[in-house]
Amino acid sequence: MPYLLDGNNLIGSVLGRSRPTEEDRQALVAEIADRLRRSRATARLYFDGPAGNRPASLGSLSVQSASAGGADDTIVRDVENAADPASMIVVTADRELQRRVCAAGGKTCGPTEFFQRFGRRAPKGSSAPEGRIDVEEWTRFFEDERNRTRD
Repeated sequence: MPYLLDGNNLIGSVLGRSRPTEEDRQALVAEIADRLRRSRATARLYFDGPAGNRPASLGSLSVQSASAGGADDTIVRDVENAADPASMIVVTADRELQRRVCAAGGKTCGPTEFFQRFGRRAPKGSSAPEGRIDVEEWTRFFEDERNRTRD
């Protein structure tokens, strides 16, 4: 089951930033690649803007270029064009993208659920290396309703 990851949305939902930095993007790529190494899962990570213009492959993780319509349109198009759209799982907290993916026959998964499926990057109790995202810490922070931003 391939996962299609809405990169900017993952960073935004965890960090609360609407404009992720290049460091944020690199840290997310490293974090996800590390988590996927211990599984048989594959994932495609999509970023809006210039970060999406540098396709790369890191084992079971690939970073895809977004089309002119942006990452959301590219993700929906990839679900629609899949041989089996029902096998595609899009990871995002964006409700509109979730709606579009379901209408195209795909499935969705929230960021918290995705990160829980693939466990911790480092052993419990150890701190994340410099420059790495501590997703569990972000997830705990944003699971608290008081810390969520409202649309």
